[in-house]
Parts: sequence; C-alpha cells; structure tokens
Amino acid sequence: MYRFPRQLDLSPALGQFTTQLCVGQFDLQFSLGDIRFVVQSQIDLLRAGELVGAWVPGRWPDPAFYEAMNVPVTRIEIINEQLLEIELESGLVLRVPDSSDQYESVQIVIGKGSEQVYII
Repeated sequence: MYRFPRQLDLSPALGQFTTQLCVGQFDLQFSLGDIRFVVQSQIDLLRAGELVGAWVPGRWPDPAFYEAMNVPVTRIEIINEQLLEIELESGLVLRVPDSSDQYESVQIVIGKGSEQVYII
C-alpha cells in the first residue's frame, strides 16, 4: 500500500537468522535480529529462481519454510518499491511483496525499546 522506502536501512539483518515463524490466520511473522517483519501478503520462497514454497494468508506455510530457519541472511535488498528480497546463506530467497494498493502488506519494526515502525 505504502511501498518500500528506498532509504530503509535493513542492513542490521545481515548475518542474522530467524529461529521461528509465527503463523496467524492472516499474517506470517519472523524476526532477524532486531528487525521484526509482520507480513500480510504472499511470501514466496525460491531456490535458484524456482518457487519451492509459498505462504498465502489463510493457509499454513509450505514445509520448505523449515529450511529458512536458523540460516544467516547474506543479502537483504529492496528490489523496487513493491519488492523486498531476503537471501539466506543456503541460497534460499524470501520474496516479500507490497501486493496491495488498498491494504497494508507488511509492517517492519526496527529496534527494541525506541522502535521505528514502517508500514508498507
């Protein structure tokens, strides 16, 4: 809805990993160090450019998401105003889109205590 701002610094996620995915009926949540993601849009999981898993609101994530846990982030990049990619050391890529012009797709919370919140 609001798009990913180009100046958003997600570099503190480099080298971090998630130990759990929190699945709600309409969101998927995970943390990479001090950065927390709450995603309401579909998340695709790719390996070598091929789709190996997806999470869609209202559905349980595909088993391939287990492979995304406990693996360090090697790249986190805002590809364009509607797409964020998180690449893991294993070669898996989480593709997080801003897929709605009407509703919020992602909330990103950075820091602990005095948090910065970005609504996408």
